[in-house]
Amino acid sequence: MCKGVIFDMDGVLIDSHPIHKKVWAQFLASVNRPVTEEELDFVLDGRKREEILRHFLGDLPPEQIREYGTRKNELFKESFRELRMVAGVVEFLDALKTAGIPMAVATSASSTRAHDILAHLGILQRFEAVVTGNDVDKGKPDPAIFLRAAEHLRLDPPNALVVEDAVSGVKAAKSAGMKCLGIASDGRSEKLREAGADCVIPDYRNIGLQEVRKLFN
Repeated sequence: MCKGVIFDMDGVLIDSHPIHKKVWAQFLASVNRPVTEEELDFVLDGRKREEILRHFLGDLPPEQIREYGTRKNELFKESFRELRMVAGVVEFLDALKTAGIPMAVATSASSTRAHDILAHLGILQRFEAVVTGNDVDKGKPDPAIFLRAAEHLRLDPPNALVVEDAVSGVKAAKSAGMKCLGIASDGRSEKLREAGADCVIPDYRNIGLQEVRKLFN
């Protein structure tokens, strides 16, 4: 039985992937590390900011990680006006609220970026908890972030549904013992299924509470 829903943020609540890639490209160019479009796909796999920085720039000291992270976040804030929510997500959140199903966000984004974006879009107060990359030692595909979110919602993992758009996130959800709904509007659908997603849809216009409940039958 579905007793709570845990959402990733980027690509799941907000259609942020194009902006995310653009901002990372701008930042990396500013530190003399130009990247290709193909290389930038790495930033869409739900990894913590520290992992992304070390992937492209090597083994940076903690103080430089913090400095670069702040610079990258500032670039992202300049693009807030371009952010849009995933199609149908507001109606889906409304349906969950009406049904009395509690919701949380579990994102690899920093706490500052996550709260700023959710507040900017006017949906922060819909969630009983927002767990971020700052709250766990290991990022996805480690299940820690989803288990922490389930604790906040007082959920047993088998009663939780995770909504994810990244392979690492799907693997984390399944490792946590949770059901997983994949969101993919391009060729990534099959990759999410291979990672273990119980169902994959392009956006929330294609699913309602009846379909969610079927995932638990």
